[in-house]
Amino acid sequence: MDTVRDLLNWRSLRWKTALLVAVACCAIAMTVGVLVHRSTLARSMNDGGAKATAELERALADARRDGGFPQGLETSPAAMPAELLDRLHHGPGPGTGHATWYDGDGPGDHPRMWAARTDGDRPVAIAIDMTSDLLTRRALDRHMWKYSVLALGVVLPLTALAAELPHRRLRRVARTARRIAAGDLAARTADGRGGRGGDEITEISATVDSMADSLLGRLAAEQRFTADVAHELRTPLMGLVTASGLLPEGEATDLVRDRVGVLRILVEDLLEISRLDAGAERAELRPVPLAEVVEESLTRTGMPARFTPDGAASARTDPRRVDRIVANLVLNAHRHGGAPVEVAVTGTTVTVRDHGPGFPRELLADGPQRFRTGASERGRGHGLGLTIALGQARVIGAALSFANAPDGGAVATLRLPVAD
Repeated sequence: MDTVRDLLNWRSLRWKTALLVAVACCAIAMTVGVLVHRSTLARSMNDGGAKATAELERALADARRDGGFPQGLETSPAAMPAELLDRLHHGPGPGTGHATWYDGDGPGDHPRMWAARTDGDRPVAIAIDMTSDLLTRRALDRHMWKYSVLALGVVLPLTALAAELPHRRLRRVARTARRIAAGDLAARTADGRGGRGGDEITEISATVDSMADSLLGRLAAEQRFTADVAHELRTPLMGLVTASGLLPEGEATDLVRDRVGVLRILVEDLLEISRLDAGAERAELRPVPLAEVVEESLTRTGMPARFTPDGAASARTDPRRVDRIVANLVLNAHRHGGAPVEVAVTGTTVTVRDHGPGFPRELLADGPQRFRTGASERGRGHGLGLTIALGQARVIGAALSFANAPDGGAVATLRLPVAD
């Protein structure tokens, strides 16, 4: 279907190339046709004029020898074309006493070539038939147009076929670029890895592959940095947690313990992201009653939410990771959205909705990004909650999508596989 749609796409490079070749062929055929037509016409006029002049001289020689004028020789100026007489007296080369004129408006579409000269004090002229010459030139013009159209009919399909190879290579580059944009940084083009050499498509392919290599390297460096920072912070953080527990009770102690708790959650989130990035997370899938798992998760969060189970079914998933996803979505709704927060379970689909300003456009377009909340109206945060939820959803084979409700508010939808 995609191939047929691509063939019918008249804006594609294939048909633009074919159109360019067709225009070039038409221009060449027209130029050659006009030049050949004019050259043939000029030669015909020269040959016809020479033939008519020779016929006139022969007729005059016969008239001097035999006395009288032979048939076909005109002596009356009234029977001669006015243009011929004008050329004879005032035309090119005056004083030569000779002139020729092509009469293309002869009777019955039979053109004639006139030749005239002065004999004594009066003009004499003769006309020869040029019908066969006209028919020959018309036949030549028809053959030129016919074979030009025939050649164009052959060249156009061949051009489209010849343009298919670079067009296919460009489509492969476009597909690879789309895969890279979708997050598949391992995608590469064939041309960019020592394929066909030297042309612009190879250069584009190499640039796309180089871009993917650079993005992959930067992402790997970012993941290593995140993992290293989390591991380095974990040891001193445990010391802070222990030390804060030994402090005497008081307002300052509560503040310290609160900040240490926030820091501990951040480090744990960074460690979880590093495990997700490294592919170290493994799901333990089993059939679970989804509504019960979600309700227990809401209870553990301790945050108010309106829970609505509607035809809930059993899902094949990892309940611990579903709990993590739902908790992060509810926490994000309370932190960056607005009350009330609604959680619904329909079949094996979990929907978490708030009534705040909604997700920012950047998140809807590119997905959640770590350390970026997207918009100031969504509140402050490190942007790890939705990133972890999306990563955990991938581990259990679920689909997590983000949207904004028509009447306002952010909507996160988790779709889980149905249990066998």
